[in-house]
Amino acid sequence: MITLHERNGLPNLSTEDALPIVDAHHHLWDLNAGRYPWLQDDYHEDFFLGDYRALCRDFLPETFLALTNRQRLVGSVHVEAERARDEQVAETQWLEQVNARYGFPNAIVAHAWFDREDSEEVLAAQAARPLVKGIRSKPVTSASPDVSVVGAPGTMQDPAWLDGFSRLAHHGLSWDLRVPPWHLAEAAQVAALFPEIQIALNHTGFAWDRSPEGMHRWRKGLEALARQPNVHIKLSEFGLRDSPWSLEQNSIVVRTAVDIFGFERCMFASNFPVAGLRASYDTIANGVAAMLEPWGRAAQEAVFAGNAQRFYRLEQNHD
Repeated sequence: MITLHERNGLPNLSTEDALPIVDAHHHLWDLNAGRYPWLQDDYHEDFFLGDYRALCRDFLPETFLALTNRQRLVGSVHVEAERARDEQVAETQWLEQVNARYGFPNAIVAHAWFDREDSEEVLAAQAARPLVKGIRSKPVTSASPDVSVVGAPGTMQDPAWLDGFSRLAHHGLSWDLRVPPWHLAEAAQVAALFPEIQIALNHTGFAWDRSPEGMHRWRKGLEALARQPNVHIKLSEFGLRDSPWSLEQNSIVVRTAVDIFGFERCMFASNFPVAGLRASYDTIANGVAAMLEPWGRAAQEAVFAGNAQRFYRLEQNHD
């Protein structure tokens, strides 16, 4: 399979035995082409990785290719980057232009609210774009496990939210799920209600709290989700606020997730450039590959490419 670098006439420095990668979760943004409030207007002091000022600049295809040229990157999935919500479809259209020029991203997880007056209109507009294979729409969540928002507007129990969510099945779209670990069991209930909708849990369920209590809560949430066969998990974003990236500590997270879901339902995802606040692309990709060695080469190839190709229904790149 030809790499994205070779497709763009750029050198690729990966070895012949390198794992092919379909990065199941990354972002791009051009701050001159669209508005990204979290990067341009409202700095969030409570960002889960701490200081993110280094992200408040363009992250373009050329930069992504330069950061990944030691990996055998053969495809990618772009997940919405919180562009202004009146520019949801415009983000998709811009990514289509990127794909036409660079040959990636090969699938788009776009944004559409589930509980707004224009939800069906926006969802239909996104679904009409051939590269759009899924939607990421974040439900209302609480700031800590000690606070409950159950049943509030926009939560996963809100009838209006559930009605909008159900429309994903009509459009043949998956859902990228992003919630803190204390909401994972609630998400499992949604997955059980709609078994026909494929769901991808983002960022390994955010194992933020590495205390015994925190890891127990996170593990129980993963187990609840894994009991639903329509749920997959992205092995991504193990970074912690103001802490270095640790192969030893992150191995516990990854191997626990694979034990629970089975490698057949796990996908490698970089979450770049956000994860770049804590580690290089090579550190993350090579680290996850090492973590998966106990499962063997076939499992590594499935997690790094095959599972994402299947989940997001990507055409095989056989050039």
